[in-house]
Amino acid sequence: MSISLPVKGTPAHRPVPLTRAGSQSRPGARGGIRLAALRVPLVAKLVGANLGVVAVLTVAWVVSGAAMNLDVLVGIFAVLVLHLVVVAVALRPIQDLEGVASRVWKGDFGARVEQSAVADHQVLRVGAMFNLLLDGLAADRARMRALAAEVIEVGDRERAALARELHDSTAQRLAALMLQISAAARDANDPQLAARLSEIRDAAEAVTEEVRLLSHTVHPRVLDDLGLVPALQKLARESSTGTGIDVDVEANSDGASIPHPMAAVLYRVAQEAVRNAVRHAAPRRVHVVLHQGDDTATLDVLDDGKGFDLKEAEQRRPGMGLLSMRERVSLVDGELSIRTAPGDGTAISATVPTVAH
Repeated sequence: MSISLPVKGTPAHRPVPLTRAGSQSRPGARGGIRLAALRVPLVAKLVGANLGVVAVLTVAWVVSGAAMNLDVLVGIFAVLVLHLVVVAVALRPIQDLEGVASRVWKGDFGARVEQSAVADHQVLRVGAMFNLLLDGLAADRARMRALAAEVIEVGDRERAALARELHDSTAQRLAALMLQISAAARDANDPQLAARLSEIRDAAEAVTEEVRLLSHTVHPRVLDDLGLVPALQKLARESSTGTGIDVDVEANSDGASIPHPMAAVLYRVAQEAVRNAVRHAAPRRVHVVLHQGDDTATLDVLDDGKGFDLKEAEQRRPGMGLLSMRERVSLVDGELSIRTAPGDGTAISATVPTVAH
């Protein structure tokens, strides 16, 4: 007889069974075996149960002393095969449900449960409800994508306006200020005052260059004026200046036929990838490759830097811009892949469609 007593460290409402010798038993092991047996697929359960029934009937036949000839065995085998076929056909709608659920779990939100001629009313209702939920999910995802696209588009417009203001207004005012300081330095009779005005002019010139660089970083006007390839080449020149890193661009076309939204996405990916490589990877070379096909354009950014742990970076360092790159590419129905490992460099590839589907 076993008794149940609460032990130290165990809540009183969860008694630990003790054996006659007072030692604790292991209910989890036998319970785990029973649960594992119950978790086998439904087809296996039915087949196993029917095989058990056939085995019991066969044993009863033998025990009863009836003759067991070849015709009887063939009949039993035929009935068993027919039964298995009927079970497989009957379970096909449930397997279809499982298949659709598996596709949705893997990210295929366009999967739907098809109508089945062998499904009963309850399975059809489950399938219809599943499709209804998936339709609602697809509609919610579409609304979220539209909202995210609008947020990014508004942000791009604001950055473009800010870049124009910096370049056309602030930088021009600073340039006019430099001219006035230069004139004042030439007209100054005091050498010390002239030297100080020259220093102020140099400082204003440095500020002007920083403002112009900030204007290009916020929104590259060359992308709007000349296209993607010149913008990438300018990005490479600016990233190489003063860093000692060889940044080069290779393109099989001028990118003129790439629609502006896709070109903007590819440029932002290149900008973020090159910036991350220069700041964090310490590479000797960064290679930017643009390949344009018939209906897609692919941008690859390859560096020979120190690489990083991708999973850790996505969890611990969201500021690296990996999430923003993925979101931008996904909003134009593109694909982004990142291959990297510590000490093995980084390869970022973005593919976007160039024709409307």
